[in-house]
Amino acid sequence: MPLMPQESSITNFGLVIAFLLPGFVALWGVGYASDVVHSWFGASPSNAPSVGGFLYVTLASVVAGLTVSTVRWLTIDTLHHRTGVPLPAWDFSRLQENIAAFDVLVEFHYRFYLFYANMVVAIVFTTAMRLLTMSSGPFSLDLTDAAAMVLALVFLAGSRDTLSKYYRRSEALMAPPRR
Repeated sequence: MPLMPQESSITNFGLVIAFLLPGFVALWGVGYASDVVHSWFGASPSNAPSVGGFLYVTLASVVAGLTVSTVRWLTIDTLHHRTGVPLPAWDFSRLQENIAAFDVLVEFHYRFYLFYANMVVAIVFTTAMRLLTMSSGPFSLDLTDAAAMVLALVFLAGSRDTLSKYYRRSEALMAPPRR
């Protein structure tokens, strides 16, 4: 069954926030160490990105976003699971009868979890790249670094909340039948 335009827009929005935006932030971090990547961002109207530059940034942001997501899986998912967010008991034989509701849970909770948790990884990476490439050395923290770390902590809290809601609600939808 083809997706309706509204469903496609929701799905596209979910993918943009889950992967493209955190990837863009991480790519910004790479720009601290790479003049080529830094030039893709075009800091002034005279060297604004071209269509090709926009394409490079978009594709590189997707790749960076998928890489960030893998690091998130290794770190943030593990942290949440080890600190009290239990994995749900899903009965996948119930998926087909609940597929529409499950898709809604993914779009309304899991995609936001991916955004929040991926942003934690991207912000920490970008801040580390900024500090490592500063001429004053990596231990000269300023207000920008403090703000980035506070934002990362806010996103970490948001990721825990949305992952918990996603797990609870999807488990209620796909729990194994009681005997």
